[in-house]
Amino acid sequence: MSIYMAQMFLVRTFAILAALVLILQSLDLLGESGHILAYAGNGDAEVWRYIGLRVPQIIQTFLPYSVLLGSILTLSQLNQNSEVIAMKASGLSAHQVLAPLLVAGMVVSIISFGFNERIVTRATATLEQWKKVEYGPLPIDRGDRANVWVRDGDHLIEVKQVKGKGQAVQLYGITVYERSGGSLRSILTTAHGWRDGDGWKGEGAERFDVAAGQLVKLGNIRIAGGVRPDQFTLSHIDADGLAFPELKEAVDDLKLAGRPTKALEGSLWHKFSGPLSSILMPLLGAVAAFGLARSGKLFVRAVIGMALGFLYFVADNFALAMGNLGAYPPFLAAWAPFLLFLMIGEAVLLRTEE
Repeated sequence: MSIYMAQMFLVRTFAILAALVLILQSLDLLGESGHILAYAGNGDAEVWRYIGLRVPQIIQTFLPYSVLLGSILTLSQLNQNSEVIAMKASGLSAHQVLAPLLVAGMVVSIISFGFNERIVTRATATLEQWKKVEYGPLPIDRGDRANVWVRDGDHLIEVKQVKGKGQAVQLYGITVYERSGGSLRSILTTAHGWRDGDGWKGEGAERFDVAAGQLVKLGNIRIAGGVRPDQFTLSHIDADGLAFPELKEAVDDLKLAGRPTKALEGSLWHKFSGPLSSILMPLLGAVAAFGLARSGKLFVRAVIGMALGFLYFVADNFALAMGNLGAYPPFLAAWAPFLLFLMIGEAVLLRTEE
């Protein structure tokens, strides 16, 4: 019976997902195909390439919706055919009836996490770069960055352009705002800098003393001791385009650089809580499984289950937005909706069926 229920659930879930992907990708392509073909030389190959990069994003976004609808359809059919009544008459509790769907949801969550980490992140990163060049040839990423800010203790360092990676990083247009106790003491500028031990060597440096109002030429000096090269190259982090280990490393580097990381930390935790929503959906849709189908309220129960599921997605997006604004702590922004609706689903199930 467990295999029968899990098979029904998985078949309906992935059938709904396939239909959603087909419809949504067709609509998305209607809006983007003109931009893709507007670049001289692009043709069918580029359109298919866009589809290959966009489909994983659609799957990631709408898999939880598909699990919700698949759960409601499965449970409604079992209720309609009086199979739920037969299972409860044999001594199974409501949680035992839902157990096969919860286990199947866990399998879907694991698959979803692996799919997001290995495929979606790479597709997202490539597609974002392709859009920036208006669907032209992708440039080779040599690590160049622009307008980078780094904190060195109380001092703030601004670099107009960063070229290269690792120990070969070259800095151009360096401005060091030297502060003491939060007050600006002097401004040091140098046109070019390179790695020198655990710091940086700047050539043709000048220092403007704020209190004295004097400009002093210093020549070649050593600056930013202890500042690592990767602190200059991490100018922009796209959480959706990085796998969990890469994003965790980037967050750690940004913390060391003294930059805000709250929004990225929320996205980091959401890489786990997002796929786990597939376990939550059968619980939220469980109201469609119980109650007499012939009472005429099966449709109402299905609508209630659907409303609970969609309310979860609204709360999840709202919490992430609040986390990005700094109103919620990162862990709370990622996990609060999941834990809240887990308790709501359990409360409804215990109240009505247990």
